[in-house]
Amino acid sequence: MRTDYAPIVSEFLDKAERAGVSHVTYLSAYGMEHAPAEVVIRAVELDLESRSGLTHSFIRPSWFMQNFSTSFLTPVNDVIAVPNGDGAEAFVSTDDIASVAAATLADPAAHAGKSYAPTGPEALTIGQAAEIISAATGRTITYFPIEQDAWIDAMLGAGVPEDYAAILRLLTTTVASGNGSQPNGDIQAVTGRPATTFAEFAANAASVWT
Repeated sequence: MRTDYAPIVSEFLDKAERAGVSHVTYLSAYGMEHAPAEVVIRAVELDLESRSGLTHSFIRPSWFMQNFSTSFLTPVNDVIAVPNGDGAEAFVSTDDIASVAAATLADPAAHAGKSYAPTGPEALTIGQAAEIISAATGRTITYFPIEQDAWIDAMLGAGVPEDYAAILRLLTTTVASGNGSQPNGDIQAVTGRPATTFAEFAANAASVWT
């Protein structure tokens, strides 16, 4: 969980150019085009944009659905505790993100200079997501909108580096303030198929929670 990797990536891109690589697809984050240059993810974008020897595609996905099965949104004792308030997010499947990335790499000329923001087909609150997981598992999963500082302290206690915890604070604040991602048609446009719904994800991941 590093947040100081821009120089490392820049060195890697130097080597890629020297090796004859012509196109790079970069996994960024939703809304990163609005971030200041000192934000590391945006710094890498700007580095790529400055390189005349490489074309690029940016993929800026919303929050991953898989965070509910493998990461900080996973229910603990049937409770999802996160400081998202009543804000909604268009959670996206990582499989769909991978499909978009594969398309940009399979036909770089068609996607050079393009930016895509893969999202799910619906914006959901954590409470609504918990209801869908409940239906998929046959258990009652509830959402507890924990106070943000308490949540950050718990993340730090679990070993999350302080600078990465600051990013998690920013992400949760964005959603809680009502500025979470909204559904778009990027997945359909790039892959030719609709985005995975949260209900489909939950049905496939149900065994993780049981």
